[in-house]
Amino acid sequence: MKYSPNEDLFKDTTMTFGEHLEELRRCLFLAVLGLVIGVALGMAAGKWVVEFIQLPLTDALTEYYQQQAVTRFDLLEEDLGKQGLKLPYTTEHFNELVMDERLLPDVVWVEPGTMPGTAAPPPTAANAAAQSKLLAGPRHAGMVPLFLWRPAAESDKLRPKSFNAQEPFFIWMKASVVAGIVFSSPWVFYQVWVFVAAGLYPHERHYVYIFLPFSLGLFLAGALLAFFWVFQPVLKFLLEFNSWLGIETEPRISEWMNFALMLPLGFGISFQLPLVMLFLERIGVFTVKTYLEKWRIAIFVIVVLSAVLTPADPNSLLLMAIPLVFLYFGGVALCHYFPGHGRKRTAEPTAA
Repeated sequence: MKYSPNEDLFKDTTMTFGEHLEELRRCLFLAVLGLVIGVALGMAAGKWVVEFIQLPLTDALTEYYQQQAVTRFDLLEEDLGKQGLKLPYTTEHFNELVMDERLLPDVVWVEPGTMPGTAAPPPTAANAAAQSKLLAGPRHAGMVPLFLWRPAAESDKLRPKSFNAQEPFFIWMKASVVAGIVFSSPWVFYQVWVFVAAGLYPHERHYVYIFLPFSLGLFLAGALLAFFWVFQPVLKFLLEFNSWLGIETEPRISEWMNFALMLPLGFGISFQLPLVMLFLERIGVFTVKTYLEKWRIAIFVIVVLSAVLTPADPNSLLLMAIPLVFLYFGGVALCHYFPGHGRKRTAEPTAA
């Protein structure tokens, strides 16, 4: 017959309850020690981490301002075309400069003849009439557009800003701590699984060497997914929404860093879902049958948690919720195909 629910799960181990507590204390101390060493390494790499984490924002802002420049050029070309005037660039040439050469233009308006290449047109009646109609209005009447180009990398618009002297220091500290967590995560996960192994049956302990890299891989997969595939569509949506509202975006370094540092950690931790499900199934909180019967509720909870852990936009919510739904059913499969002690072991016959 099978073990009863009240049976001592640790009776096959050589450790008492007090020794389990001592093992917990030892593993926590070693995990914290590894975390401290990881944070020290993170401080050494803190400047590089801050620069690296800004890359998705810089790329998204570059694409945003490129699209803005192309849109404004098309509107300006259409407006001048109605008045029989032409810009000094064709659409193809302008797009090549912006998209391929990664240059951004600043447009200023000058009086004809005051800058090289902007000589006043011959004083014919037709030219005089055209000049008088140039962008009708008091500000641009009689003026011509002049394009000033600069590399996108040198544009002030692409640089996140701080609004007080101590803000960059706290950003560096936060980046160092998060980098330290990532650097020390293999050691911390190892200590967690060392403690878990102390409470397993002897024939189950070899599974620690399977779940340890599995757990670490899920954490890193979640963090990398957030950094390389979630940031871009989320930033694109938010920037386009700001543009739709007519609001000029000026990123603040602290707000961006909070978003860029916390989102990967949230993804990495949430990707532990299959192992959490396995743990809850092993201690009797849920069963495989319950997981399958309550899958609709589980998906609803996943969506709600994704909304809490991500910014308030549909892209990031879906990019977290969809992988978690697959991981949920992966967790069900893990619980089903990885036999627990109750399914594998039978109690020794009792004496008559």
